[in-house]
Amino acid sequence: MIKDSSKSIFWFRRDLRLEDNHGLYQALKREDNVQAIFIFDVNILDKLNDTRDKRVLFIYYTLKTLKEQLEEKGSTLKVFFGDPIDFFEQAEVKSVYTNHDYEPYARDRDKKVEKALSSRNIPFYTFKDQVVFEKEEVVKDDGTPYVVFTPYSKKWKGRLRDENMKDYPTLSHMDHFHQCAPSEMPTLDSMGFEKGDVEFPERVIKQSIIKEYDEQRDYPAVQGTTRLSVHLRFGTVSIRKLAKIGLEKNEVWLNELIWRDFYAMILWHFPKVENNAFRAKYDKISWRNNTDEFQAWCEGRTGYPIVDAGMRELNETGFMHNRVRMVVASFLTKHLLIDWRWGEAYFAEKLLDYDLASNNGGWQWAAGSGCDAAPYFRVFNPYSQTEKFDKEKKYIKKWVPEFESDDYPAPIIEHKPARERALDTYKKALNNA
Repeated sequence: MIKDSSKSIFWFRRDLRLEDNHGLYQALKREDNVQAIFIFDVNILDKLNDTRDKRVLFIYYTLKTLKEQLEEKGSTLKVFFGDPIDFFEQAEVKSVYTNHDYEPYARDRDKKVEKALSSRNIPFYTFKDQVVFEKEEVVKDDGTPYVVFTPYSKKWKGRLRDENMKDYPTLSHMDHFHQCAPSEMPTLDSMGFEKGDVEFPERVIKQSIIKEYDEQRDYPAVQGTTRLSVHLRFGTVSIRKLAKIGLEKNEVWLNELIWRDFYAMILWHFPKVENNAFRAKYDKISWRNNTDEFQAWCEGRTGYPIVDAGMRELNETGFMHNRVRMVVASFLTKHLLIDWRWGEAYFAEKLLDYDLASNNGGWQWAAGSGCDAAPYFRVFNPYSQTEKFDKEKKYIKKWVPEFESDDYPAPIIEHKPARERALDTYKKALNNA
């Protein structure tokens, strides 16, 4: 616990870096005795089933690096394990700084933190850092939020200026960190987790990949994507820096960053999407929700090689290529007629780069229920997707070594009748809505 009214706190969350960190910059610029902290939130961790959850490990190892960097400057990172509300109800400090978070739980938590602090006249300052544009910054001329990506992206690009991508020179104020002895971090074991051998994507911006992104991004066997999504998720890279590179190098890659802003904006304006279809009539669909078929999908044994390859890659690495994410999501919601929320929850458990806004947006897009969705009658054909994007089966053979052998299962359902069943089910639900 911190009880020192001469100190200000910077609270790390989804911004685990020292450089170009907006909230940290403001704290160091305005205050001269800043203590950096991180809180492993029990309200989040208690919901995780895997004691070797890759995201917890990623955060833990990243925090160790941050702590070492601060200790080289004579300060340290104090890491706590508990409920943030309890922490701030007891903290006695001069002020608290952090960056905005847009998810429903985080918004509710921050309101409670602000209330707890304000009751003791401790200011709580938050800043935009994880997106380029937020909340009402890119809206229609009448002030209402966009619900279709293309016009949103045009307005987004039209609003973009150099100041939106400027670097916050945090490192020029490093002497304003509180000077103290190194502190101990809670152990993984004490928090109920275990060490694991996980290979995380490098925090390297590969501009050669960005330059060719529009040509290579759809081929899962090719290293055609930057694999920076986990670093964006936890803020180990700056979104402003990436937007600047995208603007200079490849508009298609920049569009992916805009999709991220778009889904964050949708979640902010329409928090109901966390648990409900954006288009309410899609909640009328009669999902089959066959648990055996869902388990086959989860384990990568549907008999559809590209689907199984994607699920096995996800289960083993915490990553899945974006083209394959669309294929497996379409397969679950259309071929198997399993509620998109089941798939979204499974991805939420497994994805290293899991982000509520983007994950929810992607699943509702695939199911046809989202704000800017593929029409319900668009059903990805796993065979034609394979022919287009993994023709030589390199990706499939990597993740499904028994492919083309007697050990590989037959398809759990045929494509054509599954497609027809999906179209009929969707049509009935929407006509009766």
